[in-house]
Amino acid sequence: MTDQTDVAASPGIERNGTNPVPEAERRGLSRDLFAVWFSWNVSIMGISYGIYVFGLGLSVPQAIVAGVLGYAVSSTLVGVIAVGGPRTGLPTLTQTRFAFGFHGNKLPTLFAYLSNVGWKITIITLASATGAGLFARLWPAQFARPDGHASTAAVLLWFVAVLAVVLVVAVFGHQLILRVERWIAYLTAVMTVVFIGLIVPHVRWGELGSAAHGSWWAFGGGVIMAMTISGISFLNYGGDFARYLPRFTPARAVIGWTAGGITVPLAVLLVLGVLLVAGDAQLGNAAAADPIGALTALLPLWFFIPFSLVIVISLVAAAILGVYSSGLALLAMGVPTSRAGTTAINTVIISAGAFYLLFVSDSFLATFQAFLALVAVPMGTMGGIQLLDFIRQRRLRWDVTMAEPPARGGRRVRWTALGSLVVATVIGLGTVTSGDPNIARVVGFLLSEDAAKGVVGQTNVGVVLAMLVGAGVYALLTFGFKIDDGSARPASSARGRAAVSSRP
Repeated sequence: MTDQTDVAASPGIERNGTNPVPEAERRGLSRDLFAVWFSWNVSIMGISYGIYVFGLGLSVPQAIVAGVLGYAVSSTLVGVIAVGGPRTGLPTLTQTRFAFGFHGNKLPTLFAYLSNVGWKITIITLASATGAGLFARLWPAQFARPDGHASTAAVLLWFVAVLAVVLVVAVFGHQLILRVERWIAYLTAVMTVVFIGLIVPHVRWGELGSAAHGSWWAFGGGVIMAMTISGISFLNYGGDFARYLPRFTPARAVIGWTAGGITVPLAVLLVLGVLLVAGDAQLGNAAAADPIGALTALLPLWFFIPFSLVIVISLVAAAILGVYSSGLALLAMGVPTSRAGTTAINTVIISAGAFYLLFVSDSFLATFQAFLALVAVPMGTMGGIQLLDFIRQRRLRWDVTMAEPPARGGRRVRWTALGSLVVATVIGLGTVTSGDPNIARVVGFLLSEDAAKGVVGQTNVGVVLAMLVGAGVYALLTFGFKIDDGSARPASSARGRAAVSSRP
């Protein structure tokens, strides 16, 4: 397989792009995946997620169970997707060519790229605002406005610094990323334990039973929200960090370490968030508008300073992984550029998106939920189709020629997968709602006014509905009617096997 390797790269820069990682370069253990996903998810934002789930009208036990269940189910799906990494040596968004075809894959990859960029914009914006807030508190004369908030200059200064670090590490690639993420995981874990110890005394234990139990619809909505916050948003990354593992690394180990790295930190922080907001509704409203600012205000100054830096570091860790995968997404779409070129493209897009979140949007929660709900629809659908197609891919012995251009053994378009994606995405977008007035114009068109304002609209059940519809239609066409199921294709070609063991 010959597309997108950077043969002119410097020794310290990763050379593999969308090609299969050669067997000679396979290394590491499945447990290495835990640190990657843990560092990505051990963030103060995990507390805010608990506040969001509780805000659907659930009781404390309901919110905790719904959140943890949503995390566990969706992160397990990410783990299953990750298995494709060692089996093929391909990034996830190159392996989806197996299901959608070489050119047909460009549509779901575009959705995945938008998801990657959106998460990067959100994360880098939060990191910049946190660093600027720290400067404003330490040196108000230089970096604070009259109202005490960080000045525009402080925000821009931190934005440039954060963006530079993220992009440099992402360009160097997989090996450096694993080293950086491992140390960040250790640091953030220790500091988060101290943070929890300082925050727990603020829990109003006597108020926890005052919240009434929500309906089963609301509980299901909490599960769905947790899924969109965590696993569904990561489906397009799964195999990117597992593809350097030896080809026959046990699937159970890949799934377990991946799911654990996502679920453990998010679940612990979700519980803390639910406990905090259940006893203090005012804190919940403040955290919805400014999650990091509201929660760090509870800390003593001696810990606020180092912990603010740790928050920035943890957000940078997540952004590095997102930038890395978004570069692979651009290459998988066939953008004729190097990894450095994808970095330049990402820089322009991130800058524009961060400007909106920092200086235009007046509600973090509305923008955040709107983005998650909108992009989660095609992302969840794509993930469902890819997961089902693993059955076919395994039967074909993970033949990597299926990811090649048509002239070299791949398929141009697999209409069974692409058609399922389009149909399910339209249904999903028609059954979700948005808190952002601009996004609201293009969603919810299949809902009545009462449904849009009720449980169905508020909990965005359409995200899961689209995932089930897409997977169901694809399963019916491929395994039921056996349309383009690959049965006429050789189980594995010599070329496919060779592509796994050598770089072009």
